[in-house]
Amino acid sequence: MPKDFKQAALDYHSGPVPGKISVELTKPAETQLDLALAYSPGVAEPCREIASDRENAYLYTGKGNLVAVISNGTAVLGLGNLGALASKPVMEGKALLFKRFAGINSIDIEVDTEDSADFIDTVALIAGTFGGINLEDIKAPECFEIESALSRRCDIPVFHDDQHGTAIVTAAGLLNALEVQGKQLDEAVITCLGAGAAAIACMRLLVSLGARRSNIYMLDRRGVIYAGREGVNAYKQEFANQTNKRSLSDAIDGADVFIGLSGADLLSAQMLLSMADRPVVFACSNPDPEIRPELALATRDDVIIATGRSDYPNQVNNVLGFPFIFRGALDIRASCINEEMKIAAVKALCELAREEVPADVLAACGLDALSFGPGYIIPKPMDNRLLGRIAPAVARAAVASGVARLPYPDGYSPGL
Repeated sequence: MPKDFKQAALDYHSGPVPGKISVELTKPAETQLDLALAYSPGVAEPCREIASDRENAYLYTGKGNLVAVISNGTAVLGLGNLGALASKPVMEGKALLFKRFAGINSIDIEVDTEDSADFIDTVALIAGTFGGINLEDIKAPECFEIESALSRRCDIPVFHDDQHGTAIVTAAGLLNALEVQGKQLDEAVITCLGAGAAAIACMRLLVSLGARRSNIYMLDRRGVIYAGREGVNAYKQEFANQTNKRSLSDAIDGADVFIGLSGADLLSAQMLLSMADRPVVFACSNPDPEIRPELALATRDDVIIATGRSDYPNQVNNVLGFPFIFRGALDIRASCINEEMKIAAVKALCELAREEVPADVLAACGLDALSFGPGYIIPKPMDNRLLGRIAPAVARAAVASGVARLPYPDGYSPGL
């Protein structure tokens, strides 16, 4: 890292031109004929074709490879409600990742409202421009309502990455960590510190994969969410447990798994010691985890720990998921990203981490060796195999579950 990282980040974003994305032409525009084909009168022909059949927009425009990254800035990274405009660097960054990792064109849109109905109407009215919509940095519980409403109103994939991207990567890493620790998901006792969008989506996906709701203890700022507790919204209520546990110390005692999506330094060494043998800890608060890996590993030598940081092993990084999930969904014109597609992505990530790591990945990570085990339960973001594994798995699941408009292509190569 540069010594003055703040200044390096500001310089990166401001020069040589401001921002991180631009628009490029895909057709020649050098001659009079080029312009006549590109605009008037030639443009009238694809307009007529699309008017006669909306699906022709995928043939004659860039719709099929275009994703909108949309936010109202109410939950920007770990910074809170900064407003729509201040979220723009993050949304541009997401667009950069779509292009870099999956060849998907992406444009950021910041909607300046905290009113869910206005946000939903705005996005629904422009959705036809795009092949997919990535919702980002929208606070809970409004994000649940917004995604659900837009999924009903739009015939393209609508995906809130803070929920589902985090859930997919977390689930893949957790399944592998439990495998290493000799444990089963359906038997694991899970303590989830955090009850926002990411936490609820993570627990929902783990239940879909076989975890028992009765084994999940979710905590918000007021403690354990238990049956009968007052002031619990409908989304948290899904994980209200029949229990006498009230505090994190209560909930972590004997747990096999800790998943933190909360804040810095909230899991103490003493709490970690109270967990079951061979525990798994996902301390995903950014930039500072719920417990630092140095402390966790000094406290117990049988723990597997993951964080959201790139400077520690086992990074839970959403870039392992969303570019490739959208790639697979776009290539077969899926109408949504459903549970089957998410589970397919989880399984593809799991399997890739168990394979031999190529030399180019080791070189990109500055490592001499890397193999499946406590220090490697999730693939590295720079692994070029991700696109070829996750996108086809998602596309196959979309076709099998009946949400694809196109059949799975023979000899499928993602993005082509």
